[in-house]
Amino acid sequence: MAERSQECWGQCYRAAQKRLPVLRWLPKYSLQCLQFDLIAGLTVGLTVLPQALAYAEVAGLPVQYGLYSSFMGCFVYCLLGTSKDVTLGPTAIMSLLVSSYAFHDPAYAVLLAFLSGCIQIAMGLLHLGFLLDFISYPVIKGFTSAAAVTIGFNQVKTLLGLQNIPRQFFLQVYYTFYRIGETRAWDAILGLSCLILLVGLQQMKSHTPQSYRTEGLSVRISRIVVLAISTARNALVVLFAGLIAYSFQVMGSQPFTLTGTTPQGLPPFQLPPFSKVTPNGTVPFGKMVQSMGFGLAVVPFMGLLETAAIAKAFASQNNYQIDLNQELLAMGFSNLLGSFASSYPVTGSFGRTAVNAQTGVRTPAGGLVTGALVLLSLAYLTSLFYFIPKAALAAVIICAVAPMFDARIFRTLWQVKRLDQVPLCVTFVLCFWEVQYGIMAGVVASGILLLYPIARPHIKVLEYETLLIQPASGLYFPAIEFLRDTVHKRALSAFQLRSVILDCTHVSGIDYTVVMGLSELLREFRSRRISLIFVGLQAHVFQVLLAADLEGFCYFSRLDDAAKSLEKELHSSSEALFECGDSLLPTSAIIQ
Repeated sequence: MAERSQECWGQCYRAAQKRLPVLRWLPKYSLQCLQFDLIAGLTVGLTVLPQALAYAEVAGLPVQYGLYSSFMGCFVYCLLGTSKDVTLGPTAIMSLLVSSYAFHDPAYAVLLAFLSGCIQIAMGLLHLGFLLDFISYPVIKGFTSAAAVTIGFNQVKTLLGLQNIPRQFFLQVYYTFYRIGETRAWDAILGLSCLILLVGLQQMKSHTPQSYRTEGLSVRISRIVVLAISTARNALVVLFAGLIAYSFQVMGSQPFTLTGTTPQGLPPFQLPPFSKVTPNGTVPFGKMVQSMGFGLAVVPFMGLLETAAIAKAFASQNNYQIDLNQELLAMGFSNLLGSFASSYPVTGSFGRTAVNAQTGVRTPAGGLVTGALVLLSLAYLTSLFYFIPKAALAAVIICAVAPMFDARIFRTLWQVKRLDQVPLCVTFVLCFWEVQYGIMAGVVASGILLLYPIARPHIKVLEYETLLIQPASGLYFPAIEFLRDTVHKRALSAFQLRSVILDCTHVSGIDYTVVMGLSELLREFRSRRISLIFVGLQAHVFQVLLAADLEGFCYFSRLDDAAKSLEKELHSSSEALFECGDSLLPTSAIIQ
């Protein structure tokens, strides 16, 4: 009884570990892990603060909503996430999607987070993570490259201090150049200076060699200082720009466009807005959902895509496993609970995840430190955000999204497989018009490229006294007409009638439409008094054809036997040719 109870307890604990991954690493947590997690959490926190303010601008929301979206994911992922490196929060791509589907309205953005969370939780419980397999790499690269260009150029107007520029990409490009003469000189000088400084610090980090214990203490300390400064470059540059703006304010002038007042304090913990009061009346829940439309599919799915790609990359790099369906649950609960704290949809951040990994995080507990730092900033530091120039935040965003644009992928696909450039270019171009149309068109283009070989399989034809036809892959309903046309042209033409051996060695599967098509072919061959013989059928395909009870079905297990049989036919009378089902192939031959 005791053994059975212990076994039952063990099963329950393993099931709990699967749904609460924190139970796997928490019992083994050590003081050394705490030290590394604390450093990583603080470093990521210094990165997320300026980015959160900047990404809220991309989403078209007040800057505090970037901070509201930056802490709940840290806490939830610590309990439910399966990657030690991933950090959840606002990202450039998700902010762009929120801008498209939330109409720059906080109520719509928060409701979108709630509904996205519900959808992602449902997908995780139903184990639908495999749906990612239907999004090809060229579509992903096309979308991320277009997003990088869209987001980056969207910040050019802020960098130059231009006002009232349309948000639609093509209009934005036109009016940015048309009104470039209205550039605010101080904003442009500060923004470009921040951009140069950020790029310089990034290069400094990438060219700083690793520190070794054999080196002198002063060398190791200097390298650690350089690494720390370059890692926290976003926070330092924003702080630097804020001090400059504050100095001008003290002197009685303000040449920069500032972030302005940010409400101080934590967001109220309340239900998401299921309706919205406007001067023209109340917008009900159904109308809000209808307005978001296709975004209810794009936002949760792209959130999964971004998080999964990041988690897989760092799991492979650091040699551990992730559970994609559990990642869906972690992200879903982050969005669901985050919506109660006025968060807009969040996902995994590649940049902050890289910082997390590089600073040596050991467990997801590093996210607790990051989340706590964001909460402290909301409670006590928001008054300092007033003096942050918008041009500095624009520089942070441009540097963050620049690596997302991969120009090499176009050349790589040209060298590897040129047809893959079709979904890449379709997605890339149409995403400038509407994100959802770009993704849909890319998926459709990838689907066509995937289905075309099924509809038009390679068919090898060898001509002897008889015709040997060998399909190179499975035969499914889109391919049967192509196969019939090939047979008609080569064996049933008006100029020459020839018997055919259909070598099915590589045919791994068929469906009912194919069976009916083969039945019609057999009927045509019998009416022309020539033979169609099957060879090399795999066991399950053979059973399907037997079950169909095709009239005149002739089968040999070996090609030599089929060839000898047809050779005899050529020297026999026309009556023998006609009796293929009775005399050419007895029942014993079918089951060889």
